[in-house]
Amino acid sequence: GPVSVHAGQQNLARAVFNHFLCPLDGIKPGWLATTVGEDLPVIVDALGIDRHHDALAAKARGAARHQLGIAHGGAVHRDLGGARVQDRLDVVQGGDAVWEGLRVYDGRIAALDEHLERLQNSARALAFEAVPSNAEVRDAIFRTLEANGMRDEAHIRLTLTRGEKVTSGMNPKFNQSGCTLIVLAEWKPPVYSDDGIRVITASTRRNTPQCLDSKIHHNNLLNNILASIEANVAKVDAAIMLDIQGFVSETNDTNLFLVSKGVVRTPHADACLPGLTRAMVLDICRANGIPAEERNLSLTEVYSADEVFTTGTMGELTPVLEADGRTIGDGRRGDMTRRLQALHREFAFAHGTELPF
Repeated sequence: GPVSVHAGQQNLARAVFNHFLCPLDGIKPGWLATTVGEDLPVIVDALGIDRHHDALAAKARGAARHQLGIAHGGAVHRDLGGARVQDRLDVVQGGDAVWEGLRVYDGRIAALDEHLERLQNSARALAFEAVPSNAEVRDAIFRTLEANGMRDEAHIRLTLTRGEKVTSGMNPKFNQSGCTLIVLAEWKPPVYSDDGIRVITASTRRNTPQCLDSKIHHNNLLNNILASIEANVAKVDAAIMLDIQGFVSETNDTNLFLVSKGVVRTPHADACLPGLTRAMVLDICRANGIPAEERNLSLTEVYSADEVFTTGTMGELTPVLEADGRTIGDGRRGDMTRRLQALHREFAFAHGTELPF
């Protein structure tokens, strides 16, 4: 089963892995093979973590100072000294994978069913074969979290690739081993501060569905990465991306909302991902009598809004204080943003899936 490895035991753990696992057929040094259910082969590894936010430094030094990755199909190799992946895994050669980000709140995973539904839909759109069932994916997630002792303040990067290729090349016919599922759990608070962020508008336009549909939650993120590079060069936190018509789509890593005269607005999910946190906010607004709508939004409306905030699993709700050098509102987190932040955290926990350990 999964193995717990403290940072101070990494060398010993590596020696134990190599000593006991090398004799097993098909298992390379540093790999630990186990089974989820009856027939689902997985690989579990322990990876030392030293990259935590200060807020979780004490916890990172505790008993759960490691990550586990679980792979369906056996194509992932991660050792204690750093991450390495098998060179014929399709995500390495072509970004041919789909993914989800999950957040754990006090013993519950927010919107787990919705995340798994989107994972399956994305895999179906890309014609993946031998896709693990939701039950198998759930079990892999739960076992990873349990092995790490993670019940709160944790984030999971769930990746499903088309799997290992028999030879290099982009054609999916070279993938003949079925999908590979990777579960990567980290102690990770929201990536943005509640105090707010600064953004610019990227020159890179968001993909149109005519070229690559953003409703496929795929790993080919170069479109977003190019916008992120622009934000880095400008020394701000993120970049707003426009669609090909010039309307606001989203940022490079989150959905976008603005508030004007008490009305909450967000762009249509045409060129952007219809994010699950975005959906939560719209549901919360409806449940609490807060006017909310989806429509085309221009940059002028962003600049003149009373409040602007972003939404995403990794960042939750984050106020935007400045866009392209323009101060948003009074330059501080607004009352509506503050209210929705509190309502979202309550909603995410109340509707989350309880961990079975």
